[in-house]
Parts: sequence; structure tokens; C-alpha cells
Amino acid sequence: MNNIQKKPLSLLGYQFVDGRYLPKGRDEYYLRDQQRGKSNVYRKLKAGEIETLVRNDNTSDDWNNIFVDNEFDPHLVQHCQFYGIVRIGKLEPYFLEFHNLRLPVGLYYSTIASCDIGDNVVIHNVNSLSHYIIGNDVIISNVNELGVTDHSKFGNGILKEGEPESVRIWLELCNENGGRSVLPFDGMLPGDAWFWTRNRADEALQNQFKAFTEKQFDKRRGYYGEIGDRTVIKNCKIIKDTKIGTDAYLKGANKIKNVTLNSDATAPTQIGEGCELVNGIIGYGCRVFYGVKAVRFVMASHSQLKYGARLINSYLGNNATISCCEVLNSLIFPAHEQHHNNSFLCAALIMGQSNMAAGATIGSNHNSRGADGEIIAGRGFWPGLCVSLKHNSMFASFTLIAKGNYMSELKIPIPFSLVVNDEHDDMLKIMPGYWFLHNMYALARNAWKYVDRDRRTDKTQHLEFDYLAPDSIEEVFTALELFETAVGKALGKDRKAGRALLLDDPKQVAGMEILAEGCENSSRKTQLLKVDKAYPLFRKLVTLYAMRNLIREYARFGDFAELQTYLKQCRRSAWNNVGGQLIPEDRVNDIKQRIRKNKIGSWDALHEAYRENGERYEEDKLRHSLGCLLDLHGLKASTITADDLRQFLADSAETLGVITENIRKSREKDYINPFRQMTYESPEEMENVVGKLDENSFILQTAEELKAYRKQVKELTKKWQL
Repeated sequence: MNNIQKKPLSLLGYQFVDGRYLPKGRDEYYLRDQQRGKSNVYRKLKAGEIETLVRNDNTSDDWNNIFVDNEFDPHLVQHCQFYGIVRIGKLEPYFLEFHNLRLPVGLYYSTIASCDIGDNVVIHNVNSLSHYIIGNDVIISNVNELGVTDHSKFGNGILKEGEPESVRIWLELCNENGGRSVLPFDGMLPGDAWFWTRNRADEALQNQFKAFTEKQFDKRRGYYGEIGDRTVIKNCKIIKDTKIGTDAYLKGANKIKNVTLNSDATAPTQIGEGCELVNGIIGYGCRVFYGVKAVRFVMASHSQLKYGARLINSYLGNNATISCCEVLNSLIFPAHEQHHNNSFLCAALIMGQSNMAAGATIGSNHNSRGADGEIIAGRGFWPGLCVSLKHNSMFASFTLIAKGNYMSELKIPIPFSLVVNDEHDDMLKIMPGYWFLHNMYALARNAWKYVDRDRRTDKTQHLEFDYLAPDSIEEVFTALELFETAVGKALGKDRKAGRALLLDDPKQVAGMEILAEGCENSSRKTQLLKVDKAYPLFRKLVTLYAMRNLIREYARFGDFAELQTYLKQCRRSAWNNVGGQLIPEDRVNDIKQRIRKNKIGSWDALHEAYRENGERYEEDKLRHSLGCLLDLHGLKASTITADDLRQFLADSAETLGVITENIRKSREKDYINPFRQMTYESPEEMENVVGKLDENSFILQTAEELKAYRKQVKELTKKWQL
């Protein structure tokens, strides 16, 4: 039976906060008054103003509880009902226009209970507006219900006074069984979600994260909702327990409940038609359009949900887009793209720069013995059309998975790989270095576009988009060891023999069957393709990684001798991808220890740690890259010579030249392929439709970057007399 309570009409608009939760000597308005501040001075209505209001078919339970600005025009309030204390700013004879919507300033055909209304606001046909503080120049038109409760949490995973633990909102990220759940909060960065979902056996750390969230927000009841200046809300049905920033635009939403919607003049957020958003945090500059359903979610700044997308129990990182498809129980780092109506992603940690193709079924087969497990994918994860994967699986950075149904769990430790399920030969095949060999344009352009499309105004976390970075290079070393071991085994010998053959006679490897172990949970073979090409390529990439970082920073060294001294501090080390920000693992462990000891005692303090590490990143990366160079070539700071460095610089320029050439060649395939040409009547028509290859701005840019790099190499060689 529905619990419908009857209460005296005289109480409507009053007793917002139960007396049990009011501090001694405080009334129900004390938090409201703190929120609105005292910048506006209001007065009571004059007798003539009340007469005009009544004549315009307005009513109030008590006209003495209506307070107005000195420039209040009562003629601009018509057919409204007022309950409780209502404060109204100045109303002047203007109309406000936004996207061809023109409405006169004032309050019309609305029921308003206990609100503070700013200057020159339009409130038109709002059936129920209660307990909101509304800014200046706001338009609210055709809304069924717009109100808050005394226990509003605005999407944050906290409890108000007197609430049971059962009502707390958790996000069940990365795993369907809730074992990696986190509490959502306004300002939550991808790194926060990563830290919290990991380290689940560390009870002290987990307790600290919960404590950070608890103390960041006030448990007192009675906070009003807020609608910031210049926000426009039109044709919406239900907006409840929602905090809205400035310059937001909400049109045609069905339901928004228990949400913080961040927005400002530099990064306005928009919510479109048919959306239903419940229990969430929406960051600055977000777009949510056309029938989106989101429940228990966080959208980081400048992310988008479109065209019927469903986001449930998930965190969507910055500059990411999901359209049409369903995403559950996932933690997604920045720069993620997922389109097409038949895409699906569930119970996953996707570390950014990823792209989900149509029909990709990443997770949830619903036929296991318990809740589905987890999929973890490094940066640049690209499952192709109609890829089906099984939990638990892991993928190194920049893994491309070819179309197919992968029946067994996968562990792919080799970056830049193409993974193929060869049903004809009944084996798993992995082509290391696929991108560099066959699709360099896509790899390089994606690294560039993520930088170009980073719209964040708050760059607390320093995001890395380069494909040659500490995380991918560490995976390159893992791959080199795997190649050496696999070739040695193919020879019937050890890793040392495999390494010698790969270094001395890689062509002999081309004719061998090279098999990897531990990549698939099955009894069938896993074959490595083109190891003879991938092994020297990966070694060249390490050298290029080191020299590019040295070229960027070489001005800090007076000569080669100073570099030799610096090299004593350089070494390889493990790194973690902390929400798209790469941080050395020992530094991550230090952060965790500082959290345990309460030396980092809040989310703000953790965010400051991100900033500190971001400021040190270029230095950390330089040391790491030079340490990788020494490790690769078996050198020490004391044994590296000027001749060695000159050769490394020359090799890096040659490698970058090959990469630049392959960028053009891989794009050129789309122009010379007869099957690509056949839909056009002539080469001229093709160029008019897709553009001229010679005018491709990205290809031209990479050619200029190569030219500049070669010039810098020449300058350094001359300056240091190498």
C-alpha cells in the first residue's frame, strides 16, 4: 500500500528539516542562508505590490514570507502559488532569449515553495519548484517537478544524519560481484577510482579512502539544491535532489535524480531529450543526449553519452564518448571511444585511448559459476568487429584484436600486437609490432588526436598519450624476453641462444615456428608471427624512446661528460597507469604508504600528489628512457662512449624516418586500393570526397616533425662534438 500522508496545508513549504536534526538554536533555514550568502538585501512586499500580485491571480499562505529586491516588479509575477519563505530578486521588463526560446522575465503559472530566486529569472509553467537557490538570468520553463529533500546527497556516496548504511550509493566497478566497489563523489578523478578499486586486500588503505569521502561532505540535513547563473532548463519532467552549475542547458530530460551536474561558462554541460540519470556525478563540459540511461555512475569532465547509451555502475574518464551501447561495471580511463548499437562492455578496467568496434562483446556470458570476472586492458585497446572475449583476460598496451570468438581467457603481454583467432589452423596467432608494420598512420594519428582533443580545464592529472611511454616500453622489454625465450625453445635451447640468433641472424628465425606460452588458457598453440621483424623493431623503439626524450631535454646538459654523470641516476623501473597518468611504481607505493599514515589525509591532498608527480613526469621519463637504453645495450654510465651516443642518435633519426614514411604508406593504401577506388567515378572525385593524400595535414605535420628532429640531432652532435 502506498504511504500517502495527509498534513495541514499550512505546513506546505515549512518543516523542511525534521526538528531532531536541527542544532540547538537553529531553524530550518540556517544552511540555506549559509549557501546563498548575504550579497542580496531583500525587503517585505509593499501593500500595493501585494494588491497587484493578488490581482494577477497569485496566492501565498503568508505574504509576509515573501521577500523581494528593491527593483522587484510585481506585474511580472502571474498565476503563481507561493508557500513558505520565498525570496525574489529584481524583476525587470525584459525577455530572455536562448536558442530561439524567448520568454519574458518573471514568474508565471508555477507553484513555488521555499526558494531563493536570483535577478531577472524566468520561471514559466513549473508545476512544483521547492527548496532551490536559483542564480541570475536563469530560464526554467515547462518542468513537472523540481525539488530537493532534506537528505539530498547530490550523487555523493555519503549518508546524512539518521540514515542507515543500506541507502548508501556504491559504484560496483571492474567486477560484477561488487568486490571493487567505490563511493562516488564530486571531483572524483580517474586516478582516485583506480587507487580505490585496486589494493582490495589492504584494509587500512580502503578505510582511508572511505574516510576521505565521508569527511569531504557535510552530514547535516537541510541543504538546498542550487541552479547556477544563466542555466536553462526547459521541457523536463522530474529533476530531484540535483545540484546544477552555471551555464548548463537541460532540455527534454525525463528524470534526473540525486545528481551533481557540474558546469560553468568555460565548460558548460548539456543534457538532452529523453535522458534518465540517477545517482551520479557529471563533470564539467559533458554532453548527455537522446535517450541515455545512466545509473550509479561518474562522468569525468568533457565526456559524452549519446544515442541511447546505457552507463551503469561505471566510471567514464575525461574526453571519452559512449554512444548507443551498454556499459556495466567498468572503470574507463580518459580518451575512450565506443560507438554502434551492438557494442557491449562489462566488468572491465580499460586504461584509455581505446576504441570499441561494433559487435564487440567484452564480457558477461552469464553462464559461469558466479559473477563474471574482469578484463584489464592497457592503453590503446582496440577489439575489432564482432570480437567476443572471456573473463578473465589481460592485454598489453595498443593491442588490436581481429574479428573472432575467443573462447578461452587471454593474457597478451606483447604491446602493439595484432591478435588473431585462427579457426582454420586451430591456434591463437599474435603479430607483434603490427601497427608499425601495417597501420602506422592509425597509431600515430590517434596519439596526436588525443592531445588535440583534450578539452579539460582542470589538468590535475597529467595524461600521457604518446605510444612510446614508460608503460609501453616496459612491456616492450617483457616482449623482448618472451621472443628470446620462445626462439631459444624453438632451437631446443635456452633464452641465451634465442637472443644470440635474434641479434645475429634474424632471417633464420623467419622460417621457424615460434610458439609462446601462457597467452591463452587452452591446450592449442599460440604462434608468434614475424618475430624476425618485431625483435629488431622493438629494440629500435627503445632507442628512439630514449633519444627523443634526450633531444627534448639536452639543453640542460653542458656536454657529454655531464650526461654521463646524469646517467648514473638512470635506471629502468616499473610504472603504473593511474587513471591515464603514468607514475613510477615505487612512487605509487610511497603514495599508498603516506595515505595509510594519514600524511595524505584527503582527496585534495591526493590530487596534490598527482600534480607533484605530473610536474616531475618529464624528468622521471627522461631517467627511465636513458635507463632503458643502457639496459637494452648492456651498458653502464661509465662505459657508454660519445661514439655510442652518436650512433644511437643516428639510429633514432633513421627509425623515426621509417615511421614517418610508414605513416604515409599506410594511409596511401586507402588511395591505391582498387576496392577503395571502385565507388568513385574518377580519381578526381575520390580526392574531392576523401581529400588529397598530399594535402593530408597530419602527414604533413609528421614530415615537419621529422625534419625538426633531424635538425636537433645534428645540432646536438655538433654541440657535443660527438
